[in-house]
Amino acid sequence: MHSEKQASTSDSGRQAKFLESLGAFSRQHRAKHWEGTFAEFLQDVLPAQPAALARSSHQYIWDMLKWYGRDSPATDESSKPRELFQRELYGIDEPLARIGDYFKAAAAGSDVGRRLLLLLGPPSGGKSTMAILLKRGLEEYSRTDEGAVYAIKGSPMHESPLNLIPVSLRAEFRSTYGVELNGELSPWARDRLVREYDGDYLRVPVERVFLSEATRMGIGTYAPHDPTTADIADLVGSVDLSKVAEVGDEGDPRAWSWSGAVYAASRGVLEMIEILKVKREFLYLLLTLTQEKNVKVSRFPLIYLDETILAHTNLAEFHKFLQEKENEALLDRMVIIKVPYALSYKDESRIYQKLVSGTPAFRDVHLDPHVLKLAAVFSVLTRLQKPEKEGLDLSKKLRIYAGESVEGFAENEGARLRMEAPDEGLSGVSPRFIINAISNAITRTDANSLTSMELLLALKDSIESDARMDSKQKKQWIDFLVLARKDFYNRWVKEDVHRALFASFEEEAQQLLEKYLDEVEASLDHREVTDPITSETRPADERFLRQVEEKIKVSESGKHSFRQEVVRKAMVAFKNGEKFTLDSHARMHEAIEQYLFEERRDVLRLVTSNARPDDEARKKVSAVSQRLVNEYGYDEHSAKEALNYVTTLLAQE
Repeated sequence: MHSEKQASTSDSGRQAKFLESLGAFSRQHRAKHWEGTFAEFLQDVLPAQPAALARSSHQYIWDMLKWYGRDSPATDESSKPRELFQRELYGIDEPLARIGDYFKAAAAGSDVGRRLLLLLGPPSGGKSTMAILLKRGLEEYSRTDEGAVYAIKGSPMHESPLNLIPVSLRAEFRSTYGVELNGELSPWARDRLVREYDGDYLRVPVERVFLSEATRMGIGTYAPHDPTTADIADLVGSVDLSKVAEVGDEGDPRAWSWSGAVYAASRGVLEMIEILKVKREFLYLLLTLTQEKNVKVSRFPLIYLDETILAHTNLAEFHKFLQEKENEALLDRMVIIKVPYALSYKDESRIYQKLVSGTPAFRDVHLDPHVLKLAAVFSVLTRLQKPEKEGLDLSKKLRIYAGESVEGFAENEGARLRMEAPDEGLSGVSPRFIINAISNAITRTDANSLTSMELLLALKDSIESDARMDSKQKKQWIDFLVLARKDFYNRWVKEDVHRALFASFEEEAQQLLEKYLDEVEASLDHREVTDPITSETRPADERFLRQVEEKIKVSESGKHSFRQEVVRKAMVAFKNGEKFTLDSHARMHEAIEQYLFEERRDVLRLVTSNARPDDEARKKVSAVSQRLVNEYGYDEHSAKEALNYVTTLLAQE
């Protein structure tokens, strides 16, 4: 009963905290609504920020991107506009930089702004997420003071009230407010101006609007379902016969249905999904809209629309599009940005972490600390092209792309390798394939824990049962699973057990360090060592010294300078009144750790064998297992599997 009361109190506290968070969010995002005549707009609103209220869609989006990056800790100003995307997209910094460059150039008035932006890449690579994030960003930005947007009230194109300024007065407007105007009134607004306000511009009502995809305000989306039956009216509208009966004229703007996607996207962004599936007439209309900022529909003159068109498509559709010669002119009017899969397994694992954390099926399932990294290594291996440089294999290439140091290769090797293989990442395993495999493994076993080895088996099963792949590709991908296990997982899991076992022998490790120091000092001073028990003297134990040093690849020629460095650090610690420990020297820590592990791995073998271990050995391995759970992210099931696996590896060595 007491525990039920505690749970109820805890739930009430969480509910109160949520209500407080929701209230704070509402206060932060509550924007001021404004409504008045065009005269009041010119007098009360425009003088405060004339340049901001005359922004084009590209300028507005660029300002939004900068607004999101205003508090970014990045020191590079050019990387701040990527902040909106980098919250949820990982490993595709180059495409994100190119998107930023596109909007920066378009906002500056360059010809780039007259090009349709096309994102090209494999499925599940982040194209749709980019579009979603951009749309969400616009929605939030429009609710801020910096992102305020005003429109002629009731306009289906939410057109700027500044379009009301007559062309003959725009030079005077520019000299008065310091901004250039380019927009034109729509047929709908012209009709209303004359019919309802007798041509009196100053009486036209104006209101503040907030961009929203849900209300089709400044954000539009078009997805072709069946290209053969697609109607261009979905983009530009059509005659509304029910209204023709009311107004008596098909050419009256009131008789036209202004529900097309291009009108919804006016002042903001139009997302075109799988754009290359649409008919060519759709493409010409969109490209003309991008280049000329207008569309032509029957019965009306050119209709001015200022919006950014963001399109995306997959590689198969793009290659099909390239094969048709008549499409060359269309390609010249597009800015194409390739969006490949991530090539760093560290970034790829972050993608999986995001997907897993947002999936209810995974919330109560423990994943061992290497599950997602191992899946990411396999994924990236399928995306890489075989390196041609001598001494460089796929595993080393993968590590270089992840920013790890690889002996024999410079730090900037990754940039050079990417230049040699520009199409890397445009094929291979998709994140969706990995998440599906993990989901299937969890569902099939109904387990609440998943180990790295169980993941590999789940991926192998997914590959073998995939009807889309031929036998050659299946074999290649299964070989990648083996490579990921041997070159990466084996090293990772051994390091975990090394460290956990090492901690169980801390006293012995410190004694080994002190022995190493005694032997090194004797070696450097060319004197003998006195045995503390027998008092006999002997030369320095060179064999022991080299066994320790070889664990961290100290060469025969480099041993003297390494030993001098260790002794020097030990002397500094002694002079400062400090004890020289393993934490005082990272490389010595690693060397002693590996040496001790080699010396004590028989303990692991004994405990996991059929023989009966003594109580002392059992306690030490139990402590290793517990440390894996407490400090290294394992649970009891995965810790036991890790110990058994490492023991198997030791038996094979």
